[in-house]
Amino acid sequence: MAERNENEFLDDLDALEAEFDEAEEAEPTEEELAADQLAVVTAERDEFKDRFMRALADAENSRKRSERDRKEAENYGGSKLARDLLPVYDNMKRALESATDEQREVSAALIEGVELTMRELVNVFGKHGIVPVSPEVGDKFDPQVHQAMFEAPVPGTKAGEIIQVAAEGFMLHDRLLRPAQVGVSSTPG
Repeated sequence: MAERNENEFLDDLDALEAEFDEAEEAEPTEEELAADQLAVVTAERDEFKDRFMRALADAENSRKRSERDRKEAENYGGSKLARDLLPVYDNMKRALESATDEQREVSAALIEGVELTMRELVNVFGKHGIVPVSPEVGDKFDPQVHQAMFEAPVPGTKAGEIIQVAAEGFMLHDRLLRPAQVGVSSTPG
């Protein structure tokens, strides 16, 4: 039996040597450690580069968005004030149109003052990008810039033609501030 114990001990020794050899083989070499560290650092670098590029793109998008918002505010920020001034324009125009020749002779200075004020208002409108939309009788109705106040069959006209202009419309740069109010011909019957 003593032999058996000796053999077992030798078997155990062989197994231990095999495990030791495997452990030595499993330990990474310095080159392998350096390669692993390089891979980790490279992955970190790539992640930081990606995050940096995304942050840079976000900053550029924010800059473009703020520039667009600034231009829009510059062009259209005064649209409420402009809209509130349109009735002043309408009333001055009606006042000038309603003055008779006799009233123009008697109150020439007053009429001239109103005309100068009207011209100045139109100049200020133009300076700020407010332009009138002035359709003529016979023009084709355009729902993008005209508002139909009524529709009536009028002989000698085609359906969709403007038959009367009630009020001018206005554009603020490329946006409609107020549509022109018009009467439109329906199909004559």
